[in-house]
Amino acid sequence: MMEWTHPTSRCAECGAESPLIIGHLGVCARCIRTRFDRVRPRLLAAHAETRRAFGLPEAPPRATDGVPCPLCDRSCVIGAGERGYCGLRVNQDGHLKHLAGTPARGVLHWYRDPLPTNCVADWVCAGYRQSSGLRHSRRYHNLAVFYSSCCFNCVYCQNWHFRGVDPATSEGLSAHELAACANDRTFCVCYFGGDPASQMPHALASARYLAERGVVVCWETAGSQHPKLMNQAVRLSLQTGGTVKFDLKALDEGLHIALTGASNRRTLENFTRAAARFDERPDPPLVVASTLLVPGYVTPDEVGRIAHFIADINPHIPYALLGFAPNFYVPDLPCTSARHAEEARAAAQSAGLKNVRIGNRHLLSHDY
Repeated sequence: MMEWTHPTSRCAECGAESPLIIGHLGVCARCIRTRFDRVRPRLLAAHAETRRAFGLPEAPPRATDGVPCPLCDRSCVIGAGERGYCGLRVNQDGHLKHLAGTPARGVLHWYRDPLPTNCVADWVCAGYRQSSGLRHSRRYHNLAVFYSSCCFNCVYCQNWHFRGVDPATSEGLSAHELAACANDRTFCVCYFGGDPASQMPHALASARYLAERGVVVCWETAGSQHPKLMNQAVRLSLQTGGTVKFDLKALDEGLHIALTGASNRRTLENFTRAAARFDERPDPPLVVASTLLVPGYVTPDEVGRIAHFIADINPHIPYALLGFAPNFYVPDLPCTSARHAEEARAAAQSAGLKNVRIGNRHLLSHDY
């Protein structure tokens, strides 16, 4: 077997060199954990650069005389001539104008995904059961709804191309028009992206239409939306047999900021509130958690901490560990190694979780 070789990057704080350091950030995970206040300016500058490349606000606006937007935890206060962090809201004559994300207009694309589909919760969700024989699986599909906006700025985003969408000029769909795309073979709908958090009024309106037609409602989100909106989403999934899939990227707040440009406080609060309802309908599970195993950063130790957080709420919540592939501003890390994935699963199980699965196994490598 050929020896693995990979370019190394240098940590600007401690000088360490490793192939498991994200070159664009220029800071190793150890310094993020132990010297976050020192490295934070560098990390935020790296995120700002990725935002400038797409004409997006470099940071959430904080205008002293601006218009507040309460829809997510970025808590933008938008001044004259500014846009909110997600790019969908503007200050028009002192009033909040929505370019998209209302029941009248969402910026998205959708497609029919035959069951069984590549779902984060694919081994436990209602769609998996349906495709396993409860109905004639080849006849039914998932209505996959990809929102072209997000409240986070993940430097490794796998779906970063949505950033090229202009919310002011791109073709949109109303919530009613989106719901009308379902037919008698639509078993479930899943809202993802980007992230539905940035367009929740549109997503919730269309979900209500679909729920009335007997469609199972699911969500895949980083959980940054306002708690009232998140509660409505959880309620719709509970009522229809769907699942809310939370992307828990990191438990350590500094690490979360380094990878996404945003705090995880709202995410953890929303997850805690939703997960507390898990026993109201454990099968199929109301809540599923997932974590992307970013080499060098989301280590087995970090997964163990996330798993302890989940298990303290309910140890029966399913947890998916996902393989990472280099993308966007992180072309320099290897794919997650099989050893990393197995050690992460062992850490999650040791933390008390009863149902842990390694997903995206086809991406796993033997590079480190």
